[in-house]
Amino acid sequence: MIELEQPPSHQAELTSVVKSKSQFKGLFIAIAIVSAWIISLSLLLTLDISKLKLWILLPGIAWQTFLYTGLFITSHDAMHGVVFPQNNKINHLFGTLTLSLYGLLPYKQLLKKHWLHHQNPATKIDPDFHNGKHKNFFAWYFHFMKGYWSWGQIIAVTLIYQFGNHILHIPHANLISFWVLPSLLSSFQLFYFGTFLPHSEPSEGYIQPHCAQTISRPIWWSFITCYHFGYHEEHHEYPHIPWWQLPEIYKAK
Repeated sequence: MIELEQPPSHQAELTSVVKSKSQFKGLFIAIAIVSAWIISLSLLLTLDISKLKLWILLPGIAWQTFLYTGLFITSHDAMHGVVFPQNNKINHLFGTLTLSLYGLLPYKQLLKKHWLHHQNPATKIDPDFHNGKHKNFFAWYFHFMKGYWSWGQIIAVTLIYQFGNHILHIPHANLISFWVLPSLLSSFQLFYFGTFLPHSEPSEGYIQPHCAQTISRPIWWSFITCYHFGYHEEHHEYPHIPWWQLPEIYKAK
């Protein structure tokens, strides 16, 4: 299993101070996100959508999208070994679980690609970067997604959908509104706030070595938009800090 490098010595002290403040909080947060996603999806799939007004339906979709994003952010933290630093097996277990719930994504493959991204940001061998020609949002997004989806995953998701509809008798409207659509919207959210904005080349050029920029927002809005993923320069500089401590790193710099 490929692991990300340990933080350099000039970063180790701040990393140690921030992480030492809570040894089990990351695990509790991961469990809370997974539990909230399971409970929320289970309840939403049982609703009679035909009786819901739009002002109730749309917040439900937005809420489930937010939880889907939380699943991926948790798997991302697992790749960095910060869900539960005391036990790397538990980190990988949560990473595998959350990526499976998110969309049957292969954890080992994404771990390897994420390592390449951190070591070679904004280069030809960065799997998250555009191909050098299509730099606009949608072209970059589709180029990005091609590297993470396979026909096997698409077929497996389709079979699960049909099982839910024909065997469990979950209506199409519920599956589309609270399972399919939030997952798709979450992928846009993660790409926009976690890749497109922070890794688009600034007019003055990239700042080496991370080629990442922070999108500064109020703390509450940073959390809502993408679990503080906008603090992207801080994430690349301190990759062993969990998402929920990135604002503290931002303030301390």
